Amino acid sequence: MTIALIGPSGAGKGTQAARLVATGNLLHISTGDLFRDALEKRSALGFLTRQYMNCGELVPDEVVGSLIEEWMVKAMPGREILFDGFPRTRFQAQLLDDLSNRQGRELRAVIYLKVPDEEVVRRLQGRIVCRSCQTPYHLEFLPPAVAGRCDLCRGELYTRDDDNPDTVLTRIRNSHRTLEPLLDHYAEMGKLVIVDGVGDVAAISATLNQVMADIEAGSAAFANAEALGDIQPLKGTVTAISSTEARRAALDIVLLGGPGSGKGTQAKILTRELALDHVATGDLFRENIRGETELGKLAKTYIDRGELVPDDVTEAMVEDRLSRIEDNRGFILDGFPRTTPQAEALTEIMNTLERRLSAVLHIRVSDDAIVKRLSDRLTCRKCQTPYHREFNPPETEGVCDKCGGELYVRDDDNPETVRARLKTYHAQTAPLINYYRGLGLLVEIDGEQSMETVTGRMLEVLGDLGRKSRPPAV
Repeated sequence: MTIALIGPSGAGKGTQAARLVATGNLLHISTGDLFRDALEKRSALGFLTRQYMNCGELVPDEVVGSLIEEWMVKAMPGREILFDGFPRTRFQAQLLDDLSNRQGRELRAVIYLKVPDEEVVRRLQGRIVCRSCQTPYHLEFLPPAVAGRCDLCRGELYTRDDDNPDTVLTRIRNSHRTLEPLLDHYAEMGKLVIVDGVGDVAAISATLNQVMADIEAGSAAFANAEALGDIQPLKGTVTAISSTEARRAALDIVLLGGPGSGKGTQAKILTRELALDHVATGDLFRENIRGETELGKLAKTYIDRGELVPDDVTEAMVEDRLSRIEDNRGFILDGFPRTTPQAEALTEIMNTLERRLSAVLHIRVSDDAIVKRLSDRLTCRKCQTPYHREFNPPETEGVCDKCGGELYVRDDDNPETVRARLKTYHAQTAPLINYYRGLGLLVEIDGEQSMETVTGRMLEVLGDLGRKSRPPAV
């Protein structure tokens, strides 16, 4: 039997998962544990994960899925599995469904811990963590024996930067955006069980134990549409673009494209030709971490713990960067958004800044062409500068023009891995494309032409948009 325990941050998933494991024949797994284990053991997947983290890039879902699959293969047959905090998105839910089916494991139920926003805020603001061993405590629910000191290692206890009021509220909004489609998915499958997560820890634990017994016996009460409506105060999610005309003279562009589509190259050309700001998420991470900004320090705490940097931190970096762009100057956003919830977050950010997107350019390239392109891609081990054997070769074979570092083919650029990444990309991007098509912002660009032709077509599209946005001559 496979069970997933999900809920908003601060719902008590980790605490309750530990209690369930202690009372049953369960194998407990959380993505944080998986990443730390892979990094510590220096496995191939751990090495690949560290590469993404060190480059300031988001770890793709296919890598997360590979870690989950590797662990499930090692799990002893017949043992029950309890997933803690996974899946977090509808795509990850579909990934888990596929893995379970391939391995002959049935995902019996997904238990959602229902906790109101106000309670989440109260809980997160009382959390403290040991600096040395990362053991969590809570000032109200799980205080340490000695104030300010860890019971296990005597390390200093502190409040994590991401538990401040502003970040907590941002995280809650993000949780609303991702949980709604996830809950719909499992409700449609008839596998969602709702448990009230407010109250005494022991009482909630007893309820969960009874729910597990009911699931095993086939008598569990699964959520219907009415119950789902009751638990979704998933309010405040902004899905419409503000009608404000402020700052419309600037060209604000999102660039979409699969790995190897030429998106990064085109972004740099358009930035130069149109005097736009190029906002790339990889650069944002590196700049914030290198500059030791508050957001950079926060992102680094996740990376150092071997955890994925959550969407709310990425969104905060994007909002901070966009807020520093002059009113009459446009931007090209490269690498964000990647999912529909992130697109909704961007819409909310744009409304706050009184800006609006001019267009979303989608560079379409066939999978076969992308596989060929990426197989010839090279990267400098030292400064991460990208090259290509055909389109952008180095002056000296195998040597970086900028720093003299060694050039190599990244592990995730081999054909098999590329096709896995493309499968993930299509699954995530299809809803995103439909989202922007529905808003009338999507412009499709044929990316299989020469680089110059693709650039010309983009400049033509953006030139037309620029003329439309200018006020009429007087």
